[in-house]
Amino acid sequence: MKYFIMLGLFSFLLAPKTLDAQIKSIYDFKVAGLDGGEIDLAAYKGKKILIVNTASKCGYTSQYEGLEKLYEANKGKLVVIGFPANNFLYQEPGNNEEIKSFCQKNYGVTFPMAAKIDVKGKNIHPLYVWLTQKKYNNHSDNNVKWNFQKYLIDEKGQLIDVFAPGIEPMSDEIISALDK
Repeated sequence: MKYFIMLGLFSFLLAPKTLDAQIKSIYDFKVAGLDGGEIDLAAYKGKKILIVNTASKCGYTSQYEGLEKLYEANKGKLVVIGFPANNFLYQEPGNNEEIKSFCQKNYGVTFPMAAKIDVKGKNIHPLYVWLTQKKYNNHSDNNVKWNFQKYLIDEKGQLIDVFAPGIEPMSDEIISALDK
């Protein structure tokens, strides 16, 4: 009997998360901002959105610099949104204020940053449920592999590409995807 109870609990923890029925598109999400405000993704209709899970103690942390360059060079057609997460080897241990200070001091980040979230696991943020499940994003089932994985949303709110953590923000691959 204990075995079946444990198996049921384990299955529950591994079961894919579902979204509130009211969530129909990426534009239905509002997330807490790193500065205490709110980021309403509907405000970015008509622009591409690059969503990136970030961490300040990762081998890819220097990508903040490239993300800022990409954002500045494409402000009219692209918004970059960083989502700090501590899901990979505890590489984002800071609180929101510490993360904000780190990003501004070390990389001059001006693009929107969300409050710290989980991008995988039992506490996965609903936005990342949408990003990682084809039944919501109509593109692909995928897993967040590491810090600095990038999700590109087109001007109509559709997920159009997922870039591995090691792909630099200013890479030809990302630049050409922005021009499509």
